[in-house]
Amino acid sequence: MPFTPYHFGPSGFLGLVFGKWIDLPVFVLANVIVDIEVLMVGFLGLGWPAHRYCHTLLIGAVVGALWGIAAYPLRHFFKRIMRVFYIPYRTSLRKMIVSGILGVWLHVLIDGIYHFDVKIFWPGKKMWLWKMIQGNITKQQIETVCMLFFIAAFVVYILAVTVFRRNWVKDNE
Repeated sequence: MPFTPYHFGPSGFLGLVFGKWIDLPVFVLANVIVDIEVLMVGFLGLGWPAHRYCHTLLIGAVVGALWGIAAYPLRHFFKRIMRVFYIPYRTSLRKMIVSGILGVWLHVLIDGIYHFDVKIFWPGKKMWLWKMIQGNITKQQIETVCMLFFIAAFVVYILAVTVFRRNWVKDNE
């Protein structure tokens, strides 16, 4: 994506909808963690494509798992932040690791469509279906979908904390 915040729409929406199984802060922040690679490549002038290793499903899984493990000591901080937003929060190390991996994978899939230098199946080759998807979706369409997901995430959040609050809290605990 041109800017990491575009990823917050899809990740926020999925994190809210599947909050019983996904650790929302870890899932959403995994989208930031993976783009550290882009910053480092640009900042250090490494001379290779900005989306190289961490923007693959293989290395991305490792990055996501490490992020989930690193975030585990922050779970009490995340719980306080989630309380401010009236979002129920129960987690475990396993949930955080899985959320880190899935968050990075979501980022990689979106970037894989948006940026042609992303090789999500590295060290393997691109699959024909992936080439077809990548060639038939424009960057503007991806940006629009991400913005629509951001709006959808906001709607889900508002409905959850107002209309469905009692059931939402019970279902997520």
